[in-house]
Amino acid sequence: MKLTTKILLGLVAGVIVGLLLGSAPEIATTYIKPIGGLFINLIKMIIVPLVLSSLIVGASSVGDIKTLGRIGGKTIAYYLLTTAFAVTIGLLLGNFFQAGVGLEVPMSAEVTAKEAPSLIETLLNIVPRNPIKGLVDGNMLQIITFALFLGIGATTLPDEKAKPFINFFDSLAEVMYKITSIIMEFAPYGVFGLITPVVATNGPSVLIPLIKVVAAVYIGCILHASIVYSSAVKLIAKISPIKFFKGILPAAVTAFSTSSSSGTLPVTIKSVKENIGVSDKVASFVLPLGATINMDGTALYQGVCALFVAQVYGIDLTMGQMATIVLTATLGSIGTAGVPGAGLIMLSIVLKSVGLPLEGIALIAGIDRVLDMARTSINVIGDASAATIVAATENELNISNQFNVVEE
Repeated sequence: MKLTTKILLGLVAGVIVGLLLGSAPEIATTYIKPIGGLFINLIKMIIVPLVLSSLIVGASSVGDIKTLGRIGGKTIAYYLLTTAFAVTIGLLLGNFFQAGVGLEVPMSAEVTAKEAPSLIETLLNIVPRNPIKGLVDGNMLQIITFALFLGIGATTLPDEKAKPFINFFDSLAEVMYKITSIIMEFAPYGVFGLITPVVATNGPSVLIPLIKVVAAVYIGCILHASIVYSSAVKLIAKISPIKFFKGILPAAVTAFSTSSSSGTLPVTIKSVKENIGVSDKVASFVLPLGATINMDGTALYQGVCALFVAQVYGIDLTMGQMATIVLTATLGSIGTAGVPGAGLIMLSIVLKSVGLPLEGIALIAGIDRVLDMARTSINVIGDASAATIVAATENELNISNQFNVVEE
């Protein structure tokens, strides 16, 4: 049985068991949730060495700084463009569904959002004052910056000086890929352990009061994937969208269950290389960067939720304010960590940018986990589409190796 099938079975089994344990959620929380926690810890264990080693190898293997700048420019331009599309779709759906109109939700629940850094502060913090501290803290922007400088520095040295350095990190990257394959064998059990307590604790009733918000976000994610990503891979990479989505399915399912772009990164790298044929050079550069700065699903969610909060409080947003939401969500996605719950932090930035009450976050917090799963899947699929597009434009897409794992 394919790993993808096993993961889907784990997901379905988790939903069923979660519904059955709805009357006794403490059982799922006490005995099943630790299985998912163990799986998350295994993935977190490999993230920092994987990102560091793969980016160093990726940056150094590009060959020259000019090529690296070209690939980087394409990647960032694609990420920002698709993010702007995503938040626009979110705003349109928020207007269409009118989810907050007439909704009365008690505001007794108090949610304190973590203070989000300003855009200037985020940009300044990209360069680590102490790269070792950045590695220990798992600060992905600083790790990426440090790794890129190391890789670029290696390309400027003579071969006899640079080769031992690059070979070490190349070996480390291969070891991390192998460990990823081993960990992924436990993915079906991890997915089961993650989904079961969520369903058991919340149950179907948690979705009823805010079902329109959930529907808007999920429909928006489907539209974004089927319109924006499908068009991009079809027109630029000349790949069938069905084959593309089939190839990235393991990563999408893992992202759905873990709600972590960074945590899914090892699976995303494995999927695009083995199933889609993206070269190591492109995958090891584009995907770690995307896990940190590409948040299409999160941006779409911001659009829906900002309008929802505005409607609940009876505030009419002007076109200028909606444009501000698009700009804030697009640029702010650079500083949104690829970890569960980071979207709430970003939502506070968006609400503040257009003068909406931050108390509105309390309305979203109860269903945020359900929304987080969908938006994280879109984030990861967007990363994969970017890697595919960049690889195609750089002649780094190996057509002969496409979908060899999926078609077995």
